Amino acid sequence: MGAGASSILGTEGDGAHETGLGDLPESCIAEVMLRLDPPEICRLARLSRTFRGAASGDFVWETKLPKNYTYLLEKAFGVKGREVLRDRKEIYARLCRRNPFDGGTKEFWLEKYKGRLCMSISSKVLLITGMDDRRYWNYIPSKESRFHVVAYLQQIWWFEVNGEIEFNFPPGIYSLYFRLHLGRATRRLGHRICSTEHVHGWNIKPVRFQLWTSDGQHALCHCNLNEPGYWIRYHVGDFIVESAEVATKVKFSMKQIDCTHTKGGLCVDSVFICPKGFRQGKVFPPS
Repeated sequence: MGAGASSILGTEGDGAHETGLGDLPESCIAEVMLRLDPPEICRLARLSRTFRGAASGDFVWETKLPKNYTYLLEKAFGVKGREVLRDRKEIYARLCRRNPFDGGTKEFWLEKYKGRLCMSISSKVLLITGMDDRRYWNYIPSKESRFHVVAYLQQIWWFEVNGEIEFNFPPGIYSLYFRLHLGRATRRLGHRICSTEHVHGWNIKPVRFQLWTSDGQHALCHCNLNEPGYWIRYHVGDFIVESAEVATKVKFSMKQIDCTHTKGGLCVDSVFICPKGFRQGKVFPPS
């Protein structure tokens, strides 16, 4: 077995040249890489100069990018994005970073393993009933938010949050979530502390979550908010995108409008959109 491994790796013995992986044609290696995920391609690129050359091929990375990657480039970098970024590997790497748009109130990125699109929408662009009255709502700074600010509810009778996004999503099935937190998190002497002073009213009636799309899709669910101290993504529903050529408008909302009781102590951070089945934990780690 040891001899076989030496032969494969191209180790020389008794002065004879043995064939190794480095002797494979770059085109053959590239064909193999077409069937691998991006992190696997990057690992193979470390083996030799030949592998590194194959891993840099535009036609390899073209297959890993969404079909509408030029639209994504323009969304993130403007029209000049297509002119400045020509190398497909570099384009993939740039799109995997956080790409803010619409004045930094929204951002998208590609998850690096499959190149699928994810998106976050800040609470700053959501329509929140009573947001203009500081007796009810305030924007407060938070290091646990991607956008460094969250909407904090002290107390209100009528709770309603609405939003929408119009975007050329790559084809696929997407899940939409509200990222929420019961209680106000702060740090003291390096430790995270959660104040639940204003938390009340969420265990009496559930919150109603909904989404609608411009092509007639609809999802509805009800959920009680009952876990203070954790950032939780509440699943609203899923929607299907058939084509990236047409913009999909998605409207979403969360409501608790039973005026028999007040509710409060809730942080609304953002709306999160990701491919269905995308792995994630209950607690969203600080960005």
